[in-house]
Amino acid sequence: MGKILQHVLLIVIAASLCLTGIVLFASDSDDWIESSIKKSYVFKRYLKDEDIRIRSKDGAVTLAGSVFEESQRSLAHGIAANQPGVKSVDNKIELKKETPAVYSDAWLMAKVKTTLLFHRNVSGTATEVFAENGTITLRGEASGTAEKDLATEYALDVDGVKTVNNKMTVAPSALPPDPAKMPEKANPVLESIDDASISALVKTTLLYHRSTSNLNITVSTKDGMVKLEGIANNAAQRDLAGKLASDVHGVKSVSNDMTLN
Repeated sequence: MGKILQHVLLIVIAASLCLTGIVLFASDSDDWIESSIKKSYVFKRYLKDEDIRIRSKDGAVTLAGSVFEESQRSLAHGIAANQPGVKSVDNKIELKKETPAVYSDAWLMAKVKTTLLFHRNVSGTATEVFAENGTITLRGEASGTAEKDLATEYALDVDGVKTVNNKMTVAPSALPPDPAKMPEKANPVLESIDDASISALVKTTLLYHRSTSNLNITVSTKDGMVKLEGIANNAAQRDLAGKLASDVHGVKSVSNDMTLN
């Protein structure tokens, strides 16, 4: 009987050690997830000054706190969901201010600013955006006509925008461009952008464009190479999704595997 009890005790001890190891492993994994979110490009660039609390338990991430813009809430969800090991995301982040009425001038201004912000071939930070009765006015200085035209195209593709009045000036070609006013791609020293951030930026960008907002597009990224999967209504819609994704910060190439409906 003594030997039987001894064997049982050994089994209990072994099981206890295994469970302890599993708990420690899960804890380490959760700590890594929380740390990775906070160290991501998206968090450090767009969310670092916001009141966001992150908690991961067994891969289930809960986000809490408050932000000023809906786009920040969307980015926080995206960067969490794209971390390896994350099983689910419960986004409890609230807005610090009342959301403007849909299609109001304030709502359109916020949408257009966000749309320009995530693209590298337009200068979202140096472009002023105004709205009046559905008409968007853009002011600022573009590095060339291509950037100016692209800003018009992107603003016009925001849901609710009726027309775009682009009053941006084009920098004289004879003068060297002002680095502070150039799109981010012109800066040779760029901060490294992690794959999870790229996926979050691409997903948010596609959601903010009228032509792609209703598409169920799966975005995955590896070493800066983005893969799009989903169903488009036509070839033009599929091609536009690829074009928009390729112009997002950090994207090296796009593999557009979307199929046609």
